[in-house]
Amino acid sequence: MTGLFHSWVSAPAIKIFLLIALFCDPAKATSPTVPEELSEGVVRFALATGDITAALPLQDRLKGDSADYLRGRLLLESGNVQQGLDTLVQVAQGRYHRGEAALMVARHYGAEGDADESRNWYQVAAKNGFGETRQKARFALAELQRHAGRLDAAGKTLAGMDEGYWTAVGYLNLATDFARTDLNPSRALVSLRVALAMCETDTNRERSKELKSRLLVRAGQLAYAHEDYDKAIGFLKKVSLDSYRTPQALYLHGLALSEQGNYRAAMQSWHRAKKYPLAYPGVEDAWLGMGRGYDLAGYLGQAGEAFLAASAAYEGERATLRELEKRIREAGAYKSLVDDARNADLEWFLADSRTLTQPRLAYLLGLIENPVTQRAVARVAELEEMIASLEQQERDLTVFMAALGNKPSSDTQGRSKQLSADQDALTNAVAALSGPNISPAQKRHIRELRDALNASGSVLERLSNVGGGNNQRQPRKRQAERLRKQTQSLLVEVRAVRDEAGKALDRLALEFIEQEDQRMAFALDKTEQQIAHLYEYLALKKLDGGKP
Repeated sequence: MTGLFHSWVSAPAIKIFLLIALFCDPAKATSPTVPEELSEGVVRFALATGDITAALPLQDRLKGDSADYLRGRLLLESGNVQQGLDTLVQVAQGRYHRGEAALMVARHYGAEGDADESRNWYQVAAKNGFGETRQKARFALAELQRHAGRLDAAGKTLAGMDEGYWTAVGYLNLATDFARTDLNPSRALVSLRVALAMCETDTNRERSKELKSRLLVRAGQLAYAHEDYDKAIGFLKKVSLDSYRTPQALYLHGLALSEQGNYRAAMQSWHRAKKYPLAYPGVEDAWLGMGRGYDLAGYLGQAGEAFLAASAAYEGERATLRELEKRIREAGAYKSLVDDARNADLEWFLADSRTLTQPRLAYLLGLIENPVTQRAVARVAELEEMIASLEQQERDLTVFMAALGNKPSSDTQGRSKQLSADQDALTNAVAALSGPNISPAQKRHIRELRDALNASGSVLERLSNVGGGNNQRQPRKRQAERLRKQTQSLLVEVRAVRDEAGKALDRLALEFIEQEDQRMAFALDKTEQQIAHLYEYLALKKLDGGKP
């Protein structure tokens, strides 16, 4: 029966049947594809991935202790803000998911700029939440205190948190404020050491590894700035070699070694940093550092060659940035950076790369390091997905209308009746299998068979409806036409919003490119100054050597 069914009903046809079901009853539309016991899991997955479209019809089927909480989140994220907010407030005042609901409400008010209301709800989440929810709420409270200049209060809040990632991030932010306000680095370094200890307890190893690299580089910078070179070297040599922070750590490591007079080891660190793209922090300084290292070591010829190589590298990078700017103006920042980063093909700005992927990744990481740009990229990505979904819906509706316009043949109707008869026979056979002497595993298999038969029966019922008379087909065709027009109208609106979001991202990307170009121009200017000083020194030395 299964083979015959799949040979007759193609994938596009199944989409048509589901569309029919959607027209009739959204709750029934999902039943053939999502068993009721899986509805909660599907909704949770949709909320976790951000793709909630397929989960929206399931919100009325949610049952159990988590139903209202999940329904409130779906409403909030689908644009029904007030209804979703009211639902989450009720959940926060109930028995289950109080902390999670309060955290969602607090974030909403925080995004709206209502700091007082946000703080109140974060306090509720910290009081009623457990585990990660409580940690996030307390971290948010510490951040509010820190932004208000109450650093001691923020420290006390962090001290009351459990070990883990959010505590480590809180201490990192606190250390940044201490470093800015204190003349003595002690409090900042203590905060960073605490953050490192907290980071080690994070169970998410990739997240912990990246945060640890950030902490070590920040601690190394701080120690170097206060001339504690041994401590700086101790921090920096622990930075992972496959981190975004690696080139910066290598440059600072070499800088600390050079301050101790160990120019050979310093140049080894700078030489390793040079292998990374110039878009990464610290790489342009490493190129310049090579020339300075040779100069300080007394190898003036090699110093001149190193400075000239750095100058050529900076000029090449500026040319690359000009080409990237041109591409952004022609194709947009999203296509030029985000989409291109997903492709495996060789792009123009990867031609001189040893590893091909690093420059592209460096530009993208540099761009989205700014939280404002992160949100702009995410917004364009969401609109792109929405456009793709609406275009697919328009195509499905077109196919559905074409199917309604074709009168089913008598052969098709006969096969439909035969399939229905097979369905009834299988249902009776499965019912006969039940008995008192079957094992739990057999009961589970029988239940799965029964669910599968119910699902196929629902599809067959909708299939028979497609073959009905014009009194059934014409209203559905008119409804499909209305839906298609609505979809086309939505497509026009979403594309307009996508264009505006794309232009906003383009402006941010072009500002980033301009900043990168200025950084390269400044590095080029420093290199030319070093070359001029070196030539001047060599000329004076030659004159001194020519005196009697």
